Amino acid sequence: WPLLGGYATFAPFSRFGGVGPVETASLPGITSFGAYDMAGNVREWCWNETPKGRLARGGAWNDNTYRFTELSQAPAFDRSPKNGFRTVFYPDADKLPSSIFAAEQFGGSTAHYEETPVSDDVFEIYKEQFSYDKTDVNAKIESRDDRSKDWLHERITLDAAYGNERLILHLFLPRNVQPPYQTVIYVPGSGSLFHSSSEDLDDYYEFPVFLSFILKNGRAVLYPVYTGTFERRDVAAASHFMGDETYAYTNFLIRVVKDFKRSIDYLETREDIDAENLAYYGMSWGGWLGAIIPAVENRLKTSILLGGGLKGGARPEARQINYVTRVTHPVLMLSGKYDTMLPYETSVKPMFDLLGTPDAHKVLKVYDTDHIPPRKEFIKEILAWLDRYLGRVN
Repeated sequence: WPLLGGYATFAPFSRFGGVGPVETASLPGITSFGAYDMAGNVREWCWNETPKGRLARGGAWNDNTYRFTELSQAPAFDRSPKNGFRTVFYPDADKLPSSIFAAEQFGGSTAHYEETPVSDDVFEIYKEQFSYDKTDVNAKIESRDDRSKDWLHERITLDAAYGNERLILHLFLPRNVQPPYQTVIYVPGSGSLFHSSSEDLDDYYEFPVFLSFILKNGRAVLYPVYTGTFERRDVAAASHFMGDETYAYTNFLIRVVKDFKRSIDYLETREDIDAENLAYYGMSWGGWLGAIIPAVENRLKTSILLGGGLKGGARPEARQINYVTRVTHPVLMLSGKYDTMLPYETSVKPMFDLLGTPDAHKVLKVYDTDHIPPRKEFIKEILAWLDRYLGRVN
């Protein structure tokens, strides 16, 4: 569809079977399509070479919504239904800068293996920064939504572990089993940092894609509104959510971890929750935080990290390497071989190797995809893992 007024030409893709890479485009009024990622129902094959194939831009119909601003890669003969293409005509091909067709390199190194975690004494000091006085949670159920045939949705507020803030929790309870419920505590992708409200959370894309199947399988799901997300959105926090070497990031991380711990405080007050069978479940940003939160919260029985990995860049008290070796409970990691955000060789594999979990109780499954594995695969693996470490649901 040509859009007038100097905008880009946006092709309404259909779900092609993948047709191989084509050149990125440069048209009058636009520097290059290489700088303009398009949100459509498939991603766009590009000419540019990458370490593992060819560049793909723009998110696809089954990607996280923020993926349209991220670069992806895949082997040149990948025939995923996520792939589309754009035909290009260059009026003055000889005047195009060579950078348009240049190879794309993705950062990262294996330096994580060379880092030395802090001593146990120092770690105990770091761990203390996430502690707080265990006061009454002062919880209030603000609303109940029973419209779904599969779950009951409660919106709860309680006193946060810092300041005079109120923490918001969304608790989903399954209808097909009797309490007490095994419960999965969710730490979301970075999309939650850029939305202004958690109202109608069960319509927000992360819920139907990453959480609804857990409820249908008979387990409860807790989705906290962490500091910086949804109604508690903080533009400054969103700018450094994946870590940087500032005190501001350390303080942000401390509040996120306290929100997680405070959420468990609340679950322990409920007779309909099996507080002995709690699981950490992190997706993307949440998978990345899975190197830290489970190291300082001992009330969890297992962790599931979907699209997680190590990524340097934080002060020592907030750096993943000082925590990941202290995660000792069972961990399932599910990742993509062609991930450009958290690359397999420099991020995913080091995280898995450095986990303190015994080899018999940690599993890494890698798929021929980019950041998030296929849904049918992660559903199967997650439910089997929960059965194994929390016990089957009646």
